[in-house]
Amino acid sequence: MALNAKTNPNYVPKRINGKFAPGWSGNPGGSLEATRRSFNKDFLLALAADFKKHGAAAIEKVREQQPAAYMKICALLVPREMKVEHSNAIKNLTDEQLETMIEHLTASLEAQAQSAKVIEGEAEVVPSLPAPARPMK
Repeated sequence: MALNAKTNPNYVPKRINGKFAPGWSGNPGGSLEATRRSFNKDFLLALAADFKKHGAAAIEKVREQQPAAYMKICALLVPREMKVEHSNAIKNLTDEQLETMIEHLTASLEAQAQSAKVIEGEAEVVPSLPAPARPMK
């Protein structure tokens, strides 16, 4: 016998007017992405815990017994390509830009020299204070 509102007074339909009723999921099996995220999270947490226990010893063992695998792991940690370009921006400046830059640097150095003042005097000797007492636990 099927359960419905006529046979069971506590029956709550899964759908009301074509929409899922409150408390009823349209996908009771869950989402594939959420399952994968949950698995990845659990796996990485377990891996991190295992690494804390045995990580250094395992790395040392691989380095001694399988140096090729050790070097491959090291190589995989380095980016495959790193594009580095060297450019000399000063060579591309015009004479006017160079003169402006020199004037700015000269003014900046003069301002630093004027703001640097020598303070003369003697240090005042301050008696040391006793260390505070620690409260008893």
